[in-house]
Amino acid sequence: MSKRLNVLGFFNKNRSTLFASTTYDKVDTEVVIAHFNLFVDEINKPTVAVVDNASIHTSKKFRDMIPKWKEKGLTVFYLPPYSPQLNPIEMVWKFMKYYWIDVDAYMSTQNMKNYVEKVIMGYGTDYAINFT
Repeated sequence: MSKRLNVLGFFNKNRSTLFASTTYDKVDTEVVIAHFNLFVDEINKPTVAVVDNASIHTSKKFRDMIPKWKEKGLTVFYLPPYSPQLNPIEMVWKFMKYYWIDVDAYMSTQNMKNYVEKVIMGYGTDYAINFT
């Protein structure tokens, strides 16, 4: 049985920057909060994080963190339900899965992880999407 590779990320389409990480762990509220905590430590100006209405984003634990993140300059904005087309990171995931993928990525779980991390590290230079 192969492992499931999950990717969590923040994307700024105006600056073509991607802050992301991979995990084989189940993505639950605690994992998402930890990722948000890492991200909020990296920002240096007021920032808005756009999230969907997945249960990991609407849980009490997550909502309880929003005021703490706000104090550090991060505002959380919820998309309307069923509107992935309004979230540009969905396009990044689509390009990663369907357009940029190396055939070798399918050879093993480690190859897939290496491929995903290569795209994450190379986004903005080796990989980019023209949103205009």
